[in-house]
Amino acid sequence: MTAEILAIGAHIPERVVTNEELAKTVDTSDEWIRSHTGIGKRHIIADDKTTSDMAVEAAKTAIKRAGIVAEDIDFIIVATASGDYHTFPSTACVVQSKLGIRHTAAVDISAGCTGFVYALEMARSMIIAGSVKKALVIGVEALSRITNWKDRDTCVLFGDGAGAAILGANDDPNGSGIIDSFLGAEGDGYEHLMRKAGGAKHPFHIGEYKEEDLYISMNGRRVYGFAVKVNETIINTLLKRNNLTVDDITRIVPHQANIRIIQAAAKRLNIPMEKFFVIIEEFANTSAASIPIALNAMQERGELKKGDLILTSGFGAGLTYGGNLIRW
Repeated sequence: MTAEILAIGAHIPERVVTNEELAKTVDTSDEWIRSHTGIGKRHIIADDKTTSDMAVEAAKTAIKRAGIVAEDIDFIIVATASGDYHTFPSTACVVQSKLGIRHTAAVDISAGCTGFVYALEMARSMIIAGSVKKALVIGVEALSRITNWKDRDTCVLFGDGAGAAILGANDDPNGSGIIDSFLGAEGDGYEHLMRKAGGAKHPFHIGEYKEEDLYISMNGRRVYGFAVKVNETIINTLLKRNNLTVDDITRIVPHQANIRIIQAAAKRLNIPMEKFFVIIEEFANTSAASIPIALNAMQERGELKKGDLILTSGFGAGLTYGGNLIRW
């Protein structure tokens, strides 16, 4: 038995901020952003909406497509670094409430941009163990709420959005399902991508912290090197462990952080860029939401077919990394 993705859904905020719009407030340009990141625009959450609102909309789409009702779900995992509240309560519990489900287990995980990859494996393991029948896995971010819009090195990178998947058991060993997952972390690099203030190490004390400490900070050079390296490790590990070659894979769905990272990994692996599904120009880096948003886009464009072998690859704060091998 394995766990299969029964359906996928996404929610993208209507408001769009283009590179040209950003160039009016920080020292940058459309040409610079595109050439350095591949990003053309990003979607930004409405002022009267929250992270959980986006998560619920994505979940409703996935639930409808799966042909189930919300009450069928007995486990909710939300991967996010920008939840409704700081640390607690979990955004998953807010999602449970807004979906009108009672008593369903609900938990957030914090694995940065790798969150959805981690969450899929958690749900898969619990379904195989028999403790869960239907799981709702959501990657969602409202990163615009924790982005320093005065910092040109980070504000050009991020966008908001949500992606959701419904998982259930599949008794056919050769049928659709998550075949394998590979998860890891390099905790020694935790300081290179973080939001400094507000935790136990740097608690909030009025007048004792800098405004920029409330926002995302990143050592771009260090994270870039890490990302290229672990993308190679993830892809090679999942292929070798399952006796596959890259020719067996229909598409690779990477975390949509920076086109240069994907290009560098492709070059090192000698894989044509056409094998990678990339939508960073439209959505920018939506962290834990980027892989499910990409899967949803593939499905809506007719590029995701039953039997396809899909390999996901993620990396992010922690520093975490991981991937899933999925037969659609």
